[in-house]
Amino acid sequence: MGRDICVIVPTIREYECMREYIDNARDHGFDTSRLHVLLITEDFCEVDAMAAMLDEEGVSGEVFDGTRREEWYEDHGIAEYDHLVPAASHAETSFGLLYVWANPEFEYGVFIDDDTLPHEDEDFFGTHVENLAFEGEVEEVSSDERWVNVLYRNADDHGLYPRGYPYSAMDETVETDTTGIEAGRVVASQGLWTNVPDLDAVRILMDGDLEGQARTRTSREDFGADFVAAPGNYLTVCSMNLAFRREVIPAFYQLPMDDNRWDVGRFDDIWSGVFLKRACDLLGTRIYNGAPLCEHNKAARSTFDDLHNEVAGLELNEHLWEIVDDVEPEVEVARGGDAGAEDYAAVYRAMAGELAVGEFDGYRNGAFLNHVGEHMRDWLACLDALDRVPAVADD
Repeated sequence: MGRDICVIVPTIREYECMREYIDNARDHGFDTSRLHVLLITEDFCEVDAMAAMLDEEGVSGEVFDGTRREEWYEDHGIAEYDHLVPAASHAETSFGLLYVWANPEFEYGVFIDDDTLPHEDEDFFGTHVENLAFEGEVEEVSSDERWVNVLYRNADDHGLYPRGYPYSAMDETVETDTTGIEAGRVVASQGLWTNVPDLDAVRILMDGDLEGQARTRTSREDFGADFVAAPGNYLTVCSMNLAFRREVIPAFYQLPMDDNRWDVGRFDDIWSGVFLKRACDLLGTRIYNGAPLCEHNKAARSTFDDLHNEVAGLELNEHLWEIVDDVEPEVEVARGGDAGAEDYAAVYRAMAGELAVGEFDGYRNGAFLNHVGEHMRDWLACLDALDRVPAVADD
C-alpha cells in the first residue's frame, strides 16, 4: 500500500512511547511500512536519541527541532509564515499538518501525545483507519445545549466534562439516536482515553487535585459504543489520540497559543475542533468518536500553572462556537462524501473573516479572536504557497 500515514508526535521528553505504538501495530498485524513518524521537538531536546529510536524500530520517520523547522520553511518557500507555529507549544502540531500538505503521498495523519500509550488489546492504527472508512449505522448524540460531552456515558456517576466544554452548556439533557453514514463521510477519528481524564484546570481543582491530573479517573467501563455528534451540535476535540483525512487540513489548523500578548493557551486543539465540526456540518461529513482508546498518563504538575495558561481564554471559549455557528458560507453539502480540500478551505476562509474583522470588545481579551482570525487567513495563504512551490524531498 505504501507510506500513506504520517504519525505526528509533539514531544520534548517522552518520545519512547512510540516504541509501544509501533509494537502495537506489529502485534496486530498492521503494516508498519505505511507509517512515517514525525517527531516535533526543540533544539534543547534529545534529537539524536529520537532519530536513533526510529532507526532501531525500523520505521520511516524524521525528527524536527526548531532549527530544522526553520530550514524546512526556507526550503519550501514559506519562511514568511513561520509565525503560524509557536515554539515549545502543543500547537506545534500544526507543523505536522504543513508537512503532510507538502507530501501528497500521505492520505491520513495521526496525532499522538507523548504522555499516552495504546491499549494492548486494540489495534490502534488499524482501528483509526477502519473508523475513517466507516460505513453503516452508528449512535448519534445530541443535547438541548447543542454540546455533546464525549464522556456522557457515565457522566451521572463521575460528573466529568472534558477540557474545552463550555461551562454554560453543562447540565445538558442528552438524546441518542441511530444514524446511517455513507462511505467516505468520516473525516476524523477521535480516540478517547482511560486513566487521567482530559480536564481543564478549574475542573481539576474542583476534583480536589493540585497536581494537574484529577483524582477521578476514567476506565474502559466509562466508554461504550462509538458515536458521532449530531449536526448542529459541537464537541471537544482533543488531539492526543486523533486520526484525520488529508483534505481537512485547510480547516484544521491548530490555533496559535501560548506565545501571544494575551497569554492565551491550551485551546489549540479545542478551537480547531470547533472549526472542523462547523465545516463538517456544512459539508455533510462526520467526526467519529470512541475507539481506539489510549491510556493517558499525564505527568504531575501544578494545576495552578495550567490554570494560568487557560484563564485568559476561558471567557472566549464560552462564545467562540456561537460566533462560528453564525457563519454561513455558500458551500454545497457533500454528495457521496466527496467534500474536498477546497470545500474545507472555503468554509475556513469564511470563519477566518468573521473573526479577523469582528468586534469583540465585550469579552476579556476579545482582540485575541482577531489575532486568531488573521492567523487562520495566513494558514490558508501558507497552504496555497506550499501548493505553488515544487515539492522538496523530505527524506
